[in-house]
Amino acid sequence: MKLDKLTAVAAPDISAATTPKDDPAKVRDSAKQFEALLIGQMMKSMRDSEGGWLGTGEDQSSSSAMEYAQENFAQSLANSGGLGLASLIVKGLQKPTE
Repeated sequence: MKLDKLTAVAAPDISAATTPKDDPAKVRDSAKQFEALLIGQMMKSMRDSEGGWLGTGEDQSSSSAMEYAQENFAQSLANSGGLGLASLIVKGLQKPTE
């Protein structure tokens, strides 16, 4: 009997706490995060190819500050529509309605 009570406590029902993997809000959020990551990587690539932002060169502290600024800018841009990739990704992942 003690074993049955222990098993019931050790394996709680978590089905109510989980959300479906194809939740539209999660898909939109993931698509925006992906687009922000892509924009950030494009900006980093541009900065690295020029030897600094706009060819000015930079030290360690300005490099860290620019990386932070680029991440925030990319996230803001993606949240406001960005390049339109997030909406295309969401459309591609949605199940067709009948």
